Amino acid sequence: MQEQNVKNHTKWVPLYHFLTYLLVFAAIVGSVIKLCRNYSTGHGGLLIPGLFLLLSVIVLLIAWFARVFALKAQDRAIRAEENLRYFAMTGNLLDSKLTMRQIIALRFAPNNELLDLAHKAVTENLSAKEIKQAIQHWKADNDRV
Repeated sequence: MQEQNVKNHTKWVPLYHFLTYLLVFAAIVGSVIKLCRNYSTGHGGLLIPGLFLLLSVIVLLIAWFARVFALKAQDRAIRAEENLRYFAMTGNLLDSKLTMRQIIALRFAPNNELLDLAHKAVTENLSAKEIKQAIQHWKADNDRV
C-alpha cells in the first residue's frame, strides 16, 4: 500500500461513488423521459413510470443518506479519539472553538505536532486543508471509509 499523505489521503470507492450514482441518475432520467413521453402521447399510462421515478428518487436518497450517516458516525468517533489523545497529552480537552473539519484534519498530525497545530488552528482559524498542508510527518488514517 502506498504511504498516505496530504495528496493521496482521500478515498474513493468507484463502485459506490461513481457507478451507484450513475445508475441511479440513469434510472431517474429514463423514468422522467418515459413519464413525459406517456403524458404527451396519452398512451401507456402514467402510474408505472411515475412509480419508477418515485422509487429511483428513493434509492438516490437512501444512497446519499447511507453515506452521510456513516460519515457522521465516523466524525463522532474521530472527535472522541482526538479529544482522548489531546487529553492524554495535556490533561485538557480540545478547544471547543475547533470545528469538526479542523478536528478531522488534526487526526493526521503526529503527537509531536498536534499541540502546536491545534493551537494554531484556533488562533489563526486554519482551514482543514491548511492544517493538512502544515503537517510535517503525516500520520495515516486507513480506517476511514
